Amino acid sequence: MIPGNTVDANALSSGSRPRIVISATEFQRLSRLLEVQPDSPVLDYLSEELSRAQVVPDDQCDPDVVRMGSQVTYVDETTGETREVTLVWPHEAEIATRRVSVLTPIGAALIGLKPGQSIDWTTPGGDPRTLRVTGVRYEPGEAGSA
Repeated sequence: MIPGNTVDANALSSGSRPRIVISATEFQRLSRLLEVQPDSPVLDYLSEELSRAQVVPDDQCDPDVVRMGSQVTYVDETTGETREVTLVWPHEAEIATRRVSVLTPIGAALIGLKPGQSIDWTTPGGDPRTLRVTGVRYEPGEAGSA
């Protein structure tokens, strides 16, 4: 099962937060998405991530940055499990095909990271975890729309 399909008030932590990069277009779309969604801990966390992100012009966003439509391989350093997911907009999410919404704890944690970067967070069950991105594949046009 892919983590991150539920969350409670203690589901995310500020833990270790590496520098993240987000394209200008995705920053705008994500900001608009946050405006129309009901409040939740995941939205608060994503809002914090956006507020600390380095926003770059779309053509200057490295292809190895986790962004919408990216296929991301990561290791849960606590369990040693390796997983691959595709980061998508909420209406495109489908757990069975490992399409994870940016509005899930795992999606909000991964956005903007690069291979080699790690982030600490807490699962919906209250377990502390460290996720390390090991690979990112991004193909323009796979990002869908908000």
